[in-house]
Amino acid sequence: MAIQVLVNLFVAFLWMFLQDEWSMLSFFSGYWVGLIVVFGLRRFFSSSFYLKKFFAAVHLFGVFFRESVVSSMYVIGHVIRPKIIITPGIFKLETELESDFEITLLALLITLTPGSVVMEVTPDKKLFYVHALNLPESVDAVMASKVKFEHAIRKVTR
Repeated sequence: MAIQVLVNLFVAFLWMFLQDEWSMLSFFSGYWVGLIVVFGLRRFFSSSFYLKKFFAAVHLFGVFFRESVVSSMYVIGHVIRPKIIITPGIFKLETELESDFEITLLALLITLTPGSVVMEVTPDKKLFYVHALNLPESVDAVMASKVKFEHAIRKVTR
């Protein structure tokens, strides 16, 4: 993927050099030409087209943002009640992700969503122990978030 970015930047600077105009507009037009060139040569690279990974990362950020807003509203709903009725607890969460980067990213995304904290990852990297704000309801919400996060993470890393 890095070689694709370098080829694209090389084409952009070559375009600027051949246009004899060193401006941002010339660079961006050369960058678009470079995108077309790299897209045309994508079968000669070992990895997939790099913009595919970029858009997958943007999608992962969008999924995280949406889940963060939804869980924040859930936590705010519990906090503003006159009497706080919660049943915090710990539960196990299985994952299908394999690499260390994927597992770390999933643990961070689950921890960053309000109302849940990943406390421990087992040595075989297949189970998370998660502390939740309200155990019966939070388990379902975290499971739904986990499925969305895993799907988006796989798109970015594979």
